Amino acid sequence: MTAAKVLSKYKSAIKTDFSIVKSANIGVDSIIFSELVEISGINRNFLAEEVFDISLKTMLRYQKERKKLNPRNSEIALKLLNLFNKGIEIFGTMDSFMSWLNKSAYGLGEQIPVKLMNTNTGIDLIEEELIRIEYGALA
Repeated sequence: MTAAKVLSKYKSAIKTDFSIVKSANIGVDSIIFSELVEISGINRNFLAEEVFDISLKTMLRYQKERKKLNPRNSEIALKLLNLFNKGIEIFGTMDSFMSWLNKSAYGLGEQIPVKLMNTNTGIDLIEEELIRIEYGALA
């Protein structure tokens, strides 16, 4: 599935911060994990264990059983989709955005952005950096 199709599928869930919270509290289908891996190319072990703080084996079992993610992991998933949407807007393609995510970023204290995605605050920091890039405020 393309990034555009995945983002379109969750458009109403990521429209606003309030819709993210509302959708997260209901829980999103665990298939979102595979969709995130597919559109981003992020290693699924890294995404499961470092970002979602759950073993890959457990995540795959959730998908097989068609379970929903808990509110915390639902929120992380939706915030990542929102972040990917913003990244594509700014960089033009998912590949270009992923390239940026995997290099140290000056505005993030020379941290590699993808390594900050394991917390909501880290995702917010990446989004704030994207907004600075969008408006040309790189310092």
